[in-house]
Amino acid sequence: MSYRNGTYIAFHANGQTDPTASDIKYYNLLKAWTAREDDDFSLINSHEKTAAVRDTSLKATLRARLVSRLKNSKHLLLILGKTTKEDTDWVPFEIQYAIDECKIPVIAAYTEISGPILNPSTTSPIASYWPSSLRSRIISKAAGVVHIPFKKEPLKAAIGHFNPETFPKGGSLGWYTKESYTTWGIE
Repeated sequence: MSYRNGTYIAFHANGQTDPTASDIKYYNLLKAWTAREDDDFSLINSHEKTAAVRDTSLKATLRARLVSRLKNSKHLLLILGKTTKEDTDWVPFEIQYAIDECKIPVIAAYTEISGPILNPSTTSPIASYWPSSLRSRIISKAAGVVHIPFKKEPLKAAIGHFNPETFPKGGSLGWYTKESYTTWGIE
């Protein structure tokens, strides 16, 4: 088994190269938090997102790189925005491979939710953001997923805690307590 110490970050670039036009802006925010010397946010980034590739041979090369990075990651940080569920290319593959092959937990970070996510369910509002590859694995309980807003403190906690040996309590519908959110200043 490979040494797993990284955070694999998946997001829907929506075919954009403009860093402000898609969920890539949240990926860049994570990198900025990590780069600041006066900030205690840190992660080992397993994945530098490669530009969209359409050539079949290049797609095979990119797929091999994604697989290699996933195999060396301790969890998948899935950035869930307005268009993530529309991705039919890399995000569904990354979710499937992370859960089915690598057996790593998923940190589902919702960009459109600013408050606490308590008692998530398949009928709660967050379910509207799930790509079908995630939805099916949540329903079948094949995945270990913690559901959090895309906020620095819950992200730090989840990145520091979840790995192939430590999955979220609650299985595919894991969450942090109201007390945790209060500690983080999120009401």
